[in-house]
Amino acid sequence: MAINLKSRTYEEALSWLRDHGFDVIEAPATPGRVFLKKYNCSAAIQKDGEGVKIFAYPGYLIGGEISRQINKGYQQFLKTAKTEVPASAEHLKALHQFSEELKEALDLPSLYNESLGTVSESYHYDRIVGRDTPQPARAKRPWQVAKPAQKRPA
Repeated sequence: MAINLKSRTYEEALSWLRDHGFDVIEAPATPGRVFLKKYNCSAAIQKDGEGVKIFAYPGYLIGGEISRQINKGYQQFLKTAKTEVPASAEHLKALHQFSEELKEALDLPSLYNESLGTVSESYHYDRIVGRDTPQPARAKRPWQVAKPAQKRPA
């Protein structure tokens, strides 16, 4: 059974966002593009024909710049061009709430894995160097290097 998804127009989305407490800031010298701000998080959307397209994905604001979320396996980080800070539970909660409200405003689907919590833009937790290179091209591990046989004293 096919489901028809009705998406909001750009004007309807802006109206919904303003009605739900988002700060809508017009992008300078770029008509049809706005920055959204709420919960100290931000994103940018732009007009795409009759609909709406996300231009800058949601991120927590650090020093006035939209951060990217990076997962290093043991910790989430918020990274900008100038700094990288560990993400606290408050950061992640605000970012998750902002993202869910933005999806509702734009009539985007809320995917299961994203609704469980925030999803990182980049994952950097695999610390095994050279794993992707072919076996013959990899450097020898210390235990693979043959040691010369030592003579035992008599």
